[in-house]
Amino acid sequence: MKKVLALIVAMVVATSFAFADSTLINGAGATFPYPIYSKWFDEYGKANPGVMFNYQSIGSGGGIKQITAKTVDFGATDGPMSMDQLTAAPGRIYHIPTVMVAVVVAYNLQGIGKGLRLSGDVLADIYLGKITQWNDPRITEPNAGINLPSSPIIVVHRSDGSGTSFIFTDYLSSVSGVWKGQVGKGTSVNWPLGLGGKGNEGVAGMIKQAPGSIGYVELAYAKQNDLTYASMKNQSGSYIEPTLDSTSKAADGVKIPDDFRVSVVNSPNPEAYPIASFTWLLIYKQMDDHVKGAAIVNFIKWAVTDGQKFAQDLDYAPLPVNVVQMIQKKLDQVKY
Repeated sequence: MKKVLALIVAMVVATSFAFADSTLINGAGATFPYPIYSKWFDEYGKANPGVMFNYQSIGSGGGIKQITAKTVDFGATDGPMSMDQLTAAPGRIYHIPTVMVAVVVAYNLQGIGKGLRLSGDVLADIYLGKITQWNDPRITEPNAGINLPSSPIIVVHRSDGSGTSFIFTDYLSSVSGVWKGQVGKGTSVNWPLGLGGKGNEGVAGMIKQAPGSIGYVELAYAKQNDLTYASMKNQSGSYIEPTLDSTSKAADGVKIPDDFRVSVVNSPNPEAYPIASFTWLLIYKQMDDHVKGAAIVNFIKWAVTDGQKFAQDLDYAPLPVNVVQMIQKKLDQVKY
């Protein structure tokens, strides 16, 4: 009995030392990249057992608020912080791109598969309520040979604030002056019409249940739920299917600034899918904790290099090589 008790005590002591030697890094923010972040935390932890992550998937707005308040060690967002938000922070915040993501335009039209051709101005006018029927000439013209119904278009959008909505409305603002002036871009906007669904799952559920509906979800979610989605007309006039390759190419031909706060929607690259974006981690240039600071920088360096190999299996587009090189130089500027 004494030997058993001694063994239990030894195990407790050993476990206590193990936890004492561990570094717990807290983060919060965007839901869009949550699957790839979870994979990275797991894989990185296997090779670095002394580092543990606690990430709360609460949305981009929440991530910005918490990193500003310094209640987390890093934030995450699908929309870059505004200058007002950056100024309100108690220190300089860096935006670090992690992967690229695509938002697809999904629809429910019986007998019609994916690849319906849509342009940005048509999509904006659908969401503005100016195009209300599926057989409107502006939709049928680029889709010759497809028998589009005369049924009404049921518009679906997010009811909650989200990075997905930010990317979608950023795109609509870039292709439609009317949309930009009347609605604008943001994680949450005053939608002119339509039904609201909470989360990607809510929007997808409504699209599946309502024939004639149209909505927007992330590429990974559309694939996992067998949704049909459109090929979008890009800036060069080509109709591009959303793929990982066409998403990555959205960053080609766009000048990437030193702070990485850039929109790549409606990219000039002729091979790029136009509703694409970076998603970012938010970290302070000057870290308060030396140990955590070193761990975070080392993790991000791994994520944007070796970690990129996990992106495609989860339907995220890897970062372009030139962007990775810029990130590595930026991370060398972080102080801890």
